[in-house]
Amino acid sequence: MGKDRVLVTGASGFIAKHCIAELLQTGYTVRGTVRSLGRRDEIEQAVVSAGVAEPRIELVEADLAEDTGWSEAVADCRYVLHIASPFPAHEPRNPDDLIKPARDGALRVMKAAANAGVERMVQTSSIVAIMRCNKPDAVPRTEDDWTNIDTPELSAYARSKTIAERAAWEAIEGLKPGSQLSFCTINPGLVLGPALDKQLSTSHVLIRMIGQGVYPALPKLAFPVVDVRDVARQHVSAMTHINAGGERWLSCNGTLSLREIGQEIAAALPDLKRRVPTIELPSTLARMAAFLDRDLKAIRADLGKANLCDNQKSVTQLGMEFRSSREAVVSAAQSLRDLSII
Repeated sequence: MGKDRVLVTGASGFIAKHCIAELLQTGYTVRGTVRSLGRRDEIEQAVVSAGVAEPRIELVEADLAEDTGWSEAVADCRYVLHIASPFPAHEPRNPDDLIKPARDGALRVMKAAANAGVERMVQTSSIVAIMRCNKPDAVPRTEDDWTNIDTPELSAYARSKTIAERAAWEAIEGLKPGSQLSFCTINPGLVLGPALDKQLSTSHVLIRMIGQGVYPALPKLAFPVVDVRDVARQHVSAMTHINAGGERWLSCNGTLSLREIGQEIAAALPDLKRRVPTIELPSTLARMAAFLDRDLKAIRADLGKANLCDNQKSVTQLGMEFRSSREAVVSAAQSLRDLSII
């Protein structure tokens, strides 16, 4: 018999699968939400790949865009990890296609959790809800910073995560004093580490494209990087830590440029060295290319930025010991090799 029951939303996602594995290994009972119960075998096999011998997971159908199913999903759960949120590979033509489900879905889950007497809800936000604040580029960002959604060229994804997190913090204040629900967020950087199956995350698609030499040159982009195994451990820690409620928690350990990521891939998998691009595309050319390539539009606000972050709050208060950014990249690349993807 497990400890307490934890609801994990978006159970078929990359971060969610690792969180489910971490919870099961720690002894919790897990219920996951999916839009289709047909994903069961995929999720169970992924959790086995993460080292869980008996992946006992209860799955229920629930959609962020619908009220149906959420009261049943949270029933008898002590904790909720709200991880589900759209993360597209392409910039949408209509930003509301991302903003609405991210914001409304978070509020649906929070309302259901509060009504069911859930003790704590941990929401997976993103570092993009922090980075584009009104600070000089060279100053590392912390949990006190918020992205300005009016930033020119800000991607729809960054807007969606910022708006969804803002809405959740406003909603939790509106629940008090009658509700016992405690709330916090995890704000990960570029989440790498091992893929558990061929259902690739957007971050792993990036690793695949670099390893396959899809682009002859790389834009001048840098990302705070984190290993998914640390993200999962941080979710579980924030779920129960006495001081985690009411706080934001950065999840990252060092910043790497795309060029540096490519160098790590080439060093780990030498047969890819000739494919991995080594030239950086000037930002002016990248902006011009973004007018022709919709995949590049989402990166315009980050071109040439240092994107530095300070993870000391998570280290000192949650006791996190993050893997290096290099290990996160190398383990991601190696997992794609093991899956015969690169």
